[in-house]
Amino acid sequence: MRAPAPALYSAAGSLLLTALAAAPAGSASAAPGAPGAWGAPGAAERLGTATAAAVARAEGIAFGKCAAVEDLPGNVQCGTVSVPLDYADPGGKQIRLTVSRVRATHKDPANSKRKVPRQGALVYNPGGPGGSGMYFPIIGVMPEWKRLAAAYDLVGYAPRGVGRSAPLSCQDPKQFYKAPSQAPTHPSESYKRERIAQAKAYARGCAKRAGSSLRHYTSLNNARDLDVLRAALGEEKLTFMGASYGTYFGALYATLFPSHVRRMVFDSAVNPDPAQIWYRNNLDQSAAFEGRWADFREWIAKHDKVYGLGDTAEKVLRSYERAAAQLAAEPAGGKVGPGQLQGAFLSAGYYDDYWPHRAEALSAYLKGDPKQLIAQAGPHPEAAKEAENANAVYTAVECNDASWPTDWKVWDRDNTRLARVAPFETWDNVWMNLPCAYWLAPRQQVVDVRTGPGELPPVLILAAERDAAAPYQGALEMHRRLSGSVLVTERDAGTHGIAGGPNRCVNGYLDAYLLEGRLPVRRAGCAGHAEPKPRAAK
Repeated sequence: MRAPAPALYSAAGSLLLTALAAAPAGSASAAPGAPGAWGAPGAAERLGTATAAAVARAEGIAFGKCAAVEDLPGNVQCGTVSVPLDYADPGGKQIRLTVSRVRATHKDPANSKRKVPRQGALVYNPGGPGGSGMYFPIIGVMPEWKRLAAAYDLVGYAPRGVGRSAPLSCQDPKQFYKAPSQAPTHPSESYKRERIAQAKAYARGCAKRAGSSLRHYTSLNNARDLDVLRAALGEEKLTFMGASYGTYFGALYATLFPSHVRRMVFDSAVNPDPAQIWYRNNLDQSAAFEGRWADFREWIAKHDKVYGLGDTAEKVLRSYERAAAQLAAEPAGGKVGPGQLQGAFLSAGYYDDYWPHRAEALSAYLKGDPKQLIAQAGPHPEAAKEAENANAVYTAVECNDASWPTDWKVWDRDNTRLARVAPFETWDNVWMNLPCAYWLAPRQQVVDVRTGPGELPPVLILAAERDAAAPYQGALEMHRRLSGSVLVTERDAGTHGIAGGPNRCVNGYLDAYLLEGRLPVRRAGCAGHAEPKPRAAK
């Protein structure tokens, strides 16, 4: 499932920037010239990356006023960097990635008389795949980020395929939002056949619209692009923060270019085990969301006097199911059905600061007022182009990155079993990823993310213990594979993306590392941040 860009928090509120099958049966073959299984990339791609980086270093980035379409404030500068579409052919077709920057302020928020020395550029990726980091530089105005903004140029960018960076599309954006829609937790055979047909059509659309370029939208190329961006910024070594999926191609970067790393923060790390990419990671994610959905319902039950949805998690579930049944019979506003309800409540599984809003909307709807639910769950046609683009990039990268089962029976078997114990998200996740079963581009073979002692500077990994989008075992595996890394855990919490959030303990480790290079020994823990406070329905 494509994770929304993890939340980057402020004290005033959140600022949103944005293992059932062994070897998947009937898996598609790997692309010719792709990295060897569990191996390093081929010589052509290595040479191509070095060539592109040398050109980028010489050219730099001509930063200037941002295009109006970026919708960024005047203090943000924008530019582009050219990268090869195919790193095996660095002199061939080039694509341009859009980049945003706010220069280091040099202002110490604790001492106005002290000028903070610049430490370089801090490059950020919010994950996805398909997320844009163009908004990242504006985070420097928030209190939790001012110390970092004083020392670093804050740099965001739109990865290949995203936004104006050689945008990828798989269908007409006007057809992307289908609302109202159903969301059966135990779908019928006829419904499954309908969704299979849609997945096949979507895969064909990706191949038709992107043509021969489609195969080049991969995590490996995202890592190579990152090295070219590093060079274009004039940085000898990279300082990088990746969230969610950004931790995966960040880890690929660390494996491919360990000598180019200065400091790296992996926030909400995904599981980089080659056997997990990406089919099994999605199974694990579906299972984890069931636990987070239970956490949310327990919180609602705790505040039954406010919401009146039930004083136990089971009673809250019945209220939710009652709303879904009513929406199936008569969609709210003609556009919010069970599918839109499920999508809105799924987002609350990522960020607990959504909990009061979703609970308030559900409570009001069941009392006869659908306005809040329509506002929170309804489709937004004005955002269809951006949403379709993000979905296209997500699908292309995940389908290209690795082998997937090509036999529907495997998907049906694994997810039918899983849905018996984790019905909330399982089938929705299937439909999101099913185009990969019918993908028409060649697949990569997965690189074994791994570094030995002394090969890589220490990496800081941040993880919330109950994160559903990036289950905690992924952070443990990332920590195990990157020698010398340090894992900081937010206990009894489940927000997806905890850097710069409400947890001062986590932020203390983040600042100490990025500003001073200080890290604890191996592992550290922080108590979870406070639960959100309920809001009474109006």
